[in-house]
Amino acid sequence: MMMEDDASLFHYALLTFFLVAPPTFISLAFLQAPYGKYHRPGWGPGLPPPLAWFLMESPTLWLTVLLFPLGRHASNPKAQALIAPFLLHYLNRVIVYPIRLLLTPSSKNASPFPLTVALMAFAFNCLNAYLQARSLSHYADYSTGLFWPRFFLGLCIFFLGMGINVWADKTLLRLKSQGKGYVIPRGGLFDLVANPNYFGEIVEWFGYALMTCTWAALAFCIYTFANLGPRARANRRWYLEKFGEDYPKERKAVIPYLY
Repeated sequence: MMMEDDASLFHYALLTFFLVAPPTFISLAFLQAPYGKYHRPGWGPGLPPPLAWFLMESPTLWLTVLLFPLGRHASNPKAQALIAPFLLHYLNRVIVYPIRLLLTPSSKNASPFPLTVALMAFAFNCLNAYLQARSLSHYADYSTGLFWPRFFLGLCIFFLGMGINVWADKTLLRLKSQGKGYVIPRGGLFDLVANPNYFGEIVEWFGYALMTCTWAALAFCIYTFANLGPRARANRRWYLEKFGEDYPKERKAVIPYLY
């Protein structure tokens, strides 16, 4: 009976993931989440950004580690190989990135991160951790003979995206540490898109969806674009309004040459 209950919960959670992506994309096209440069009052108490990022992203580590061993495929090397990149990404997001924020001098003057937004992100990450952990450790099909070619191709794309994401984050934090306020980022992918950090994350989860070939990973990839795409366009508009003619208008928002 417990297995039947979990199967129902898993499928309803997966359906929810797919259903929330379109309204997320549409709503964020008009209203940006109130953190960072879009901070505005009216969202309740705030947290220091490093603490907020650590707390709201943390379920992707502790909940994944708790749930993964409960699956029937938990000891399968294929399942373990697939969950490893997911955990690696969130080790960077939960541990490394908040520490870098904390060590950035300008973080002392950064706008607080709204607690309500952090709680919503916490709930989302609980859902995502549950879906990815249970999908790979229990519900995935590992009988296909194409597993390893697909895995290594997806892994290469994943690491390409992660490299872009980490490099772009470090570049933006370095610019903030100079204490000159917002400046126009230049060099590398910054010459093509306003948000290479978002582009890298989208590439990451596309590679992850390819290597896992699961509905849960595909849903996460789609949701990532639905969440980051509108914010990337808003960031590009913000740069254009702030810097005017100095900002390169040929830069796209997040996908080079396309979007």
